[in-house]
Amino acid sequence: MTLVASVLVVLVALLHVYFLVLEMFLWTRPVGLKTFRNTPEKAETTRVLAANQGLYNGFLAAGLLWGLWTGQWNVVVFFLGCVIVAALYGAWSVNKRILYVQGVPAIAALAAVLVVGAT
Repeated sequence: MTLVASVLVVLVALLHVYFLVLEMFLWTRPVGLKTFRNTPEKAETTRVLAANQGLYNGFLAAGLLWGLWTGQWNVVVFFLGCVIVAALYGAWSVNKRILYVQGVPAIAALAAVLVVGAT
């Protein structure tokens, strides 16, 4: 079961690396415009804010991978909690879809980590 928990944590981290790339580098490009349902004008206006948001997603990914790499499951639990809170806030303030894309994988990973009892 530790393998399942580890794989789920890596998947959540990879999702956040993908969010980093989307928000920092692809925000004003066709894939970014389509993903976030933005117009080119709105994307250009919010480009710097999106890049900052992407950087924070990178920190979440780094924290998850660091905790996993060092075997500090309490660190993994902390960063998964951060992801879940961000997903809840995003679902409330932006779009409910965020809860499914960002929150559900993190909740599944957290459940697996807690079942393993690695904390």
